[in-house]
Amino acid sequence: MSKIVFLGAGSTVFAKNVLGDCLLTPALQDFEIALFDINPERLRDSEIMLNNIRKTSGSRCNIKAYTDRKEALRGAKYAINAIQVGGYDPCTITDFEIPKKYGLRQTIADTIGIGGIFRNLRTIPVLDEFAADIREVCPDVLFLNYTNPMAVLTNYMSRYAGVQTVGLCHSVQVCVPELFKSLGMDAQGVKSRIAGINHMAWLLEVSRDGVDLYPEIKRRAKEKQQAGKHSDMVRFELMNKFGYYVTESSEHSAEYHPYFIKKNYPELIDQLNIPLDEYPRRCREQISNWTKMRDELVGDVNLEHQRSHEYASYILEAIETDIPYTIGGNVLNTGLITNLPDQACVEVPCLVNRNGISPTYVGDLPPQLAALNRTNINTQLLTIEAARTGKKEHIYHAAMLDPHTAAELSLDDIVALCDDLIEAHGSWLPEFR
Repeated sequence: MSKIVFLGAGSTVFAKNVLGDCLLTPALQDFEIALFDINPERLRDSEIMLNNIRKTSGSRCNIKAYTDRKEALRGAKYAINAIQVGGYDPCTITDFEIPKKYGLRQTIADTIGIGGIFRNLRTIPVLDEFAADIREVCPDVLFLNYTNPMAVLTNYMSRYAGVQTVGLCHSVQVCVPELFKSLGMDAQGVKSRIAGINHMAWLLEVSRDGVDLYPEIKRRAKEKQQAGKHSDMVRFELMNKFGYYVTESSEHSAEYHPYFIKKNYPELIDQLNIPLDEYPRRCREQISNWTKMRDELVGDVNLEHQRSHEYASYILEAIETDIPYTIGGNVLNTGLITNLPDQACVEVPCLVNRNGISPTYVGDLPPQLAALNRTNINTQLLTIEAARTGKKEHIYHAAMLDPHTAAELSLDDIVALCDDLIEAHGSWLPEFR
């Protein structure tokens, strides 16, 4: 029996979407779904929940929970990664509270910025352990990474850990539908092209029946900006200034650039409706709601599931059936985007079939978009160097080159902040202490 492994299966709601999709996919009915998590209670909850969906849907998949990661991975054909190293308490709290002492504010802190750097540094050693197991017990596995920071972790697994990896994010497939819905436009029959880096990919082309829809999008976006506050103000501001719409949400995008969260311009926070400390707020809400969600997910009620927009099940289906499917995937830049560094991880259209995942050539991005991407790639690559070499100075370099951090803090303060974060993370970052 072929095997799909889910690492971080205690992420019960996410496991419900991704693995629930697999349970509903005809081509995957003879697979074992192997669950692994370091939290035994959450692991058990996910096992109960998925067996509930299995029974309700009539799926033939076999659900099995493992407490031994290597045994979970043994012989696997596919592995799905959704771990969060360090969790909300203590690590996310640390990533937000210590930078605040320096006057550095964040919104999400899971991709880039000072929070993204340290999230990478504590996650990469765990992925190294995964990779060692994979090389031993399932060397040909396809590793589907959903964990942030997406670009760095996918890059590291592909380039340095020797694991066949694709990074998957929600932002590409929801970009056009959500943009059109917010502007009151019909997305039916729309043709689009998206490429860049994760959380900063660009809607390069958008048309219907050969008619460019960007002029209408920009007209409506300008009217919406003038009408009052809304949740997409940062992205519309970027589109106004740089010409193209970006895939990731405004609360994320606000901290990827030096323009929006600024001590000397506090009025921008209100003007652009930027939700500071948004991720900790979401974490606290999810924790407080967990008991209710748990009762719903693992109770006696028969769970109904409809296949979601998550890419994972569609990728596996395309490989198993050889019926082509197109995704926006995060892969190494093997000449795909020609004005971004070869060392980068890029997000581009990919064709999926029995041959696996085949990225497509994009060529040059508009120069201003490539320049914005490179500001984030600089920090990503230096974070990888820090993790790969164990050299603390590369942590400093990564932070010094981060657009938001560099716009707010002096070089000496950046070094001091990094040292404080290393100390506060303690056993999560032993190699840098």
